Amino acid sequence: MPKIIGIDLGTTNSCVAVIEGGVAQVIPNREGGRTTPSVVGFTEKGEQLAGQIAKRQAVTNAKNTVYAVKRLIGRKLNAPEVQQAQEVLPYQLTGSETSDVRIHILGKDYSPPEISAVILNKLRESAEEFLGEEISEAIVTVPAYFDDIQRQATKDAGKIAGLTVNRIINEPTAAALAYGLGKHENEKVVIYDLGGGTFDVSILELNDGVFEVLATCGDSFLGGEDFDQKILDWIVGEFQKENNIDLRVDKLALQRLKEAAERAKCELSTTMETHINLPFISADRTGPKHFNKLLSRSKFEQMVADLVERTVEPCQKALWDAKLEPKDIDQVLLVGGQTRTPLVRERVEKIFGKLPCLEINPDEVVAIGAAIQGGVLKGEIKDIVLLDVIPLSLGVETHGGLFTKFLDRNTTIPTTKTMTFTTVADNQSVVEIHVLQGERELAAANRSLAKFEMIDIPAVPRGVPQIDVTFDIDASGILSVSAKDQSSGREQAVKVTPSSGLSSDEIKRIIDEAKFKSDEDRKQKEQTILKNRMSGLLQSTAKTFTEFGWLLPENDQTFVRDALKTAKHADEGIDTDVNFSRLMQDLEQSASLLTHAMFSSQANSKDGKAPQPAKPDDMLSWLNSAGIDTK
Repeated sequence: MPKIIGIDLGTTNSCVAVIEGGVAQVIPNREGGRTTPSVVGFTEKGEQLAGQIAKRQAVTNAKNTVYAVKRLIGRKLNAPEVQQAQEVLPYQLTGSETSDVRIHILGKDYSPPEISAVILNKLRESAEEFLGEEISEAIVTVPAYFDDIQRQATKDAGKIAGLTVNRIINEPTAAALAYGLGKHENEKVVIYDLGGGTFDVSILELNDGVFEVLATCGDSFLGGEDFDQKILDWIVGEFQKENNIDLRVDKLALQRLKEAAERAKCELSTTMETHINLPFISADRTGPKHFNKLLSRSKFEQMVADLVERTVEPCQKALWDAKLEPKDIDQVLLVGGQTRTPLVRERVEKIFGKLPCLEINPDEVVAIGAAIQGGVLKGEIKDIVLLDVIPLSLGVETHGGLFTKFLDRNTTIPTTKTMTFTTVADNQSVVEIHVLQGERELAAANRSLAKFEMIDIPAVPRGVPQIDVTFDIDASGILSVSAKDQSSGREQAVKVTPSSGLSSDEIKRIIDEAKFKSDEDRKQKEQTILKNRMSGLLQSTAKTFTEFGWLLPENDQTFVRDALKTAKHADEGIDTDVNFSRLMQDLEQSASLLTHAMFSSQANSKDGKAPQPAKPDDMLSWLNSAGIDTK
């Protein structure tokens, strides 16, 4: 039975896991790492790099290297978060003020789902190599506070990567699955999830295999990237004070600063101070400039105190929504790499009045939970029921521009609800249904998800038509909306899928392009393997020709020389249109001719050794003139 992999698609790092023999196992990538940097790079030759190899080349190729794309997925260009991100990102964002954001790389615009798909594809390939089978299904996690648009965009990314995303689940919920597997006691658990780009807090009740989300809250633009930025800003400020040079205008320098900031932040989780040394970070007329300073943990904590405080209100709001107090909480789990910061752990302890649990790896627990959910769907893991919730209220726009809620935030999913509406004007034949998501009273202040029209409503006085509008949310939190006129029976429905800004045609085009590139890459790999084999055979055949070529008849010598010369040109790239398979055949035939001549001469000699030529042969001189190395 094909496996379902669990994927934590993170802002900074991603992770993939699978159920093997009833146990969740993290899958290492090709480089041996248990997590993979969520970084995609593009070379001038058009190659796409993903993971550690993309991160390594980021310093020298900053403007063509994309990171933190999760912060852009499902967002408009004019969103405040996107405008804020554009100030610090080395790559260029494009689009109109009202359109979905695009990433401009080497003359081409990419959507965030396309970039995310490159990362997902890297994880899928790692899983296929590890398991030795083709993978086509996955559970993918998202921050609990992702709205419908961002969730659908994530599903689209999976589709582009060749994956059927069976379920989208919230990251804190996945962490709870990993923590609660095999436990049977009744517990109320807080999942405090501070990752690379997002913050979520969820409160769940675990009761003998039933995982029920009571409340969720968060900030979809708060995470480790902001902590890095605080250190980066400090470095820039200190350097400018000393040298009167603004490093923000130097994209290459900024990338080096980002790496140094991230490294310093990680070191300050375990040490009281760190040494930041950046030689040759800039230069002026007086010569090169360096940055060399100590950063203490206390100074770092002063810098990021406001970021840590931003997590307090969502925690209090989640407690309020769950109708609980801190004393009612049995366990607090920390998820996400940023929770390793001592100040974060101290603040969590103050909020909930208890030490957080440190028994799970914050970098891997979400992927493990996603794999467990995959195991549940496949029947490998039994006796687990997951009851998740929606993060934000859903409803429609009604007369006067008001927002009428269908489903309040923290409603358990999957769920269906129907409400009946009517017309506001006499003889009204068309009703527009505008689907929204948010918590504000006015429709314009909430997130628009979709619009569709009910047409050909019977011409009757206002207030007479009865139109049933139904909201249906599946287990992934994806919404479908339908409307039905009771009198005529006419029905109109929409699945709220324009969320990623990509139409089904665009997604198909991207998939086809990826498949074409995949075929191209496969052919190039086959050609490279053949070329490498040919290079080895060229050298060994040339060496044998030096020793025994004189034994061949003239026509066979000519054949071998032609084969060696053609192979040499192909090896050096002189001939661009090369049939390596044919060249291999010619070289193999040449080697066979030489071997046959060598053994024939040995058989005909008295001492069983091949006779030496009576005079110096010209084989070596010809090879030298042809530039063919025999060493």
